[in-house]
Amino acid sequence: MIGIVTSVKPYPVSPMRAVPTSIPRPEYVGNDRPEQYSGSHVQTPQTIAKMRVAGRIAAQALNAGAAIVAPGVTTEQIDQVVHDFLIANNAYPSTLDYRGFPKACCTSVNEVICHGIPDARPLEDGDLIKIDVTAFVDGVHGDNCATYGVGEVDEESRLLAERTKQAMERGIRAVRPGREISVIGRVIEAYAKRFGYGVVRDYTGHGVHSAFHSGLVIPHFDNPYYTEVMEPGMTFTIEPMLAMGDQRSHVWDDGWTVVTNDGSRVAQWESTLVVTDDGAEVLTVA
Repeated sequence: MIGIVTSVKPYPVSPMRAVPTSIPRPEYVGNDRPEQYSGSHVQTPQTIAKMRVAGRIAAQALNAGAAIVAPGVTTEQIDQVVHDFLIANNAYPSTLDYRGFPKACCTSVNEVICHGIPDARPLEDGDLIKIDVTAFVDGVHGDNCATYGVGEVDEESRLLAERTKQAMERGIRAVRPGREISVIGRVIEAYAKRFGYGVVRDYTGHGVHSAFHSGLVIPHFDNPYYTEVMEPGMTFTIEPMLAMGDQRSHVWDDGWTVVTNDGSRVAQWESTLVVTDDGAEVLTVA
């Protein structure tokens, strides 16, 4: 299965936007890399309560960016909307200056798997765009992503987006205390294989809370190596990326934009969640 093959090219990128000094920044802003997290993967009730707030703002910012998706709109314009929404809600855009990333969100079009930099490219009728937004509020992050069709999309692309969302939801339903993290990827890959989709392996879900990426890895493919056991209070993302064709990829010269080698389209959905006593609670809810 190769799927629809498209070709997205780099466009000019505008300078970083300013954030008011009154809005607290994550520790990595202005540094080459974040500090290595060495704390627990289980968070306190107080931290989880803060993450509900950050998650809500991140989900609302994502919705605000998605609301202007249309042919002719640039990904730069989407980033402007997301940036302005976060600032208006006293939230810092977590991606901005994370290891030098220049924008408030990631916008990944068609064969771009993830980490696409918003730029001057106008969206075209039939495109598939992933918008990934993370908000930093009161010392914690909320991280989410969704896939949208631009104008009239073909049925194959529509189904890819729909099934990728379903894969994420199945992964969330697989969360239970006492289970190994690997069960999440096993469930997602089994579902994706029904349709012949490639499951991206090089980019995974991750622990998130006071750290943007804590070091906890959440694979979306079946790998028994991941034996970490889920516990109540653990917080992480589930964010499968499914390709119509081969999942193998390369990175553009910008050091960020990840694209499929065969040019096949990709969809992604992401939620931040906390493990509860009997399952999971999604924290990125508008």
